[in-house]
Amino acid sequence: MQVILLERVAKLGQMGDVVDVKPGFARNFLLPQGKALSASEANIASFEAQKAQLEARNLETKKEAEALAEKLDGQQFIVIRSASDAGALYGSVTPRDAADAATEAGFTVDKKQIILLAPIKELGLHSVAVKLHPEVEVEIKMNVARSEEEAELQASGKSIQELAAEEEAAAEFEIAELFDDIGSAASDDDDLVTEEAPAEEDEAKA
Repeated sequence: MQVILLERVAKLGQMGDVVDVKPGFARNFLLPQGKALSASEANIASFEAQKAQLEARNLETKKEAEALAEKLDGQQFIVIRSASDAGALYGSVTPRDAADAATEAGFTVDKKQIILLAPIKELGLHSVAVKLHPEVEVEIKMNVARSEEEAELQASGKSIQELAAEEEAAAEFEIAELFDDIGSAASDDDDLVTEEAPAEEDEAKA
């Protein structure tokens, strides 16, 4: 099926290009989202008549997207989720979650602009692409953690595995110190018994 593109579409072409696509792709995606028109003579003529306006509108929205891109690119957003000790989420982080986190932080982002090849299912820092315009794309980071404190540690560069190893090491150190204290106390008791013994022998002789 031939369509005329009303905006740049990745891997297809630029605004105004007439391209061949699968009928299903055209009907389910390009046409309903206003990205293309069926390439009939009437639609091509209509596009040519509106081309200047469409290009001007595209340029305006591109400038707006670029302005937002400067502020948004590289930003990190925290998403708090429950997870197992191994870091597997009970659920997943979706494009809607990513868009909501960015919006709460003051950025206007729609879930349709979030590009996730697969839902996020583990704790940690995850790179996510955001398509603000057909010609403007940025990358943000989703900091998925079980608490704000854990998110801060992850942001500093520590992985969930490193955090777990540190907690385990700290617990082992506390146990070792506890046994040292117990051993020290037992040693003090032995010394006390040794000191009392001669006194008891002296009393027996008397």
